Amino acid sequence: MNHQKKVEEAEASVNKMREKVSGSPWKPAYHMSPPSFWMNDPNGFSYYKGEYHLFYQHHPFSPEWGPMYWGHFKSKDLAHWEEAPIALAPNEEYDRDGCFSGSAIEKDGKLYLMYTGNQWTGPDHDTDLYQTQCLAVSEDGMTFEKISENPVIDPAPEGDIHPYHFRDPKVWKKGDHYYCVLGSRTKDDVGQVLLYRSEDLIKWEFINVAAKGEGNFGFMWECPDLFEMDGRTILVMSPQGMEPEGNLYQNLHQAGYVVGALDYESGKLQHGDFEMLDYGFDFYAPQTMADPTGRRIMIAWMNMWESQMPEQDENFAGAMTIPRELILENGKLKSKPVPELEKRRRNHKHFKNVTVEGETSLPGIEGNAVELKVTIDAKKASQFGLKLRAGHKEETELLYIKEERSVALDRSLAGKGPGGVRKAEVELDENLLKLNIFIDHSSVEIFINGGEKAMTARIYPQKDSSQIRFFCDDSIELLQVDKWDL
Repeated sequence: MNHQKKVEEAEASVNKMREKVSGSPWKPAYHMSPPSFWMNDPNGFSYYKGEYHLFYQHHPFSPEWGPMYWGHFKSKDLAHWEEAPIALAPNEEYDRDGCFSGSAIEKDGKLYLMYTGNQWTGPDHDTDLYQTQCLAVSEDGMTFEKISENPVIDPAPEGDIHPYHFRDPKVWKKGDHYYCVLGSRTKDDVGQVLLYRSEDLIKWEFINVAAKGEGNFGFMWECPDLFEMDGRTILVMSPQGMEPEGNLYQNLHQAGYVVGALDYESGKLQHGDFEMLDYGFDFYAPQTMADPTGRRIMIAWMNMWESQMPEQDENFAGAMTIPRELILENGKLKSKPVPELEKRRRNHKHFKNVTVEGETSLPGIEGNAVELKVTIDAKKASQFGLKLRAGHKEETELLYIKEERSVALDRSLAGKGPGGVRKAEVELDENLLKLNIFIDHSSVEIFINGGEKAMTARIYPQKDSSQIRFFCDDSIELLQVDKWDL
């Protein structure tokens, strides 16, 4: 079937279920989520002809993962997103079983998508697969044609490189050359990243294994993303199969980064230790882009593989995080909500210097789709925090534990879906805890102390579990509480 026909068939399927999904109490109000059916990794995050574009892995026929298409959103301001037509459908022999993840770049005024074409060669999806890298091009950023030279990278390189697990190209330009990194593993399952170079996006040469895991660093590095910031090279990736260490690496798969220096000639990246990008439950496959002002913006899939997704009963699955700006400070990345989101604020409520003993709520500080900014003076309390989306014996608890110097995010009573606790080490600054919290129908995103740490979780409470409560084991002072509906 030709590409356009396959896209139209997918659109028709999505449209049939659209209205039903829009009525779900868990459908996000201001996060990108599919109009219906399945969504995973963000792809092709880019700026083209005055608009931001975000594509995503999409199965347009059921709320389960299946043969991958590329869904598409666009935005003028990173705050208000509109749906665009499905961009890619698997219709060629080289991508017959899915247009897997990839990225986008502008060249000669056209937008190119570089993606992984996937073919299953047998029943076992871990061993029976063949992956190649392909290009599709558009003159308007909306309709895409696959180029006749596809696949442009095939096969995987020789050496200690798994011949079949070879995916998720992230492409960029430096000087006169285009480069891309690809997620890979060794033949005995150690995660690594491959570096390629091209003059025209079509003919690619393999340079080197840029970085490879040592110790507890997983069996496959997915969705690599490489960029430069303040003279350093940052490699973001999603390692699969890291073993838990204390409070770290508690999810099935992780997402994080290393900071170092890439030698473009040898293709080797010298780098420091792995750092997490988010300490919550639901954050995977982040992708970044440089906006026209040079900011580095990141969006991730706000779910986790093999996690229960109650929204599947409502005929959709998956959502994206809000766009976050990355800033390198003292060798570590901070992530902050992009300020453009302030355009969505309405119904402001403000309190200051409120003393809390035990548990309390404040009038008007509640809701299912809100932004909250809170500065807490811990005083003598050894434990204190907030209960979000509370009611009906449901609550998502955010707790600061002084003795541990940690923030705990507890969704054991959050409603339907998986429970659990995640922790992040956080030092109080002059005994103050500063929080910026985004709540949206089925998610919470928490930014701590100006983005030093972030914690993200999907939650599935009842619609009218919308209270926000403050609590402590001694007295605390809420120096400032601001709430907006978004």
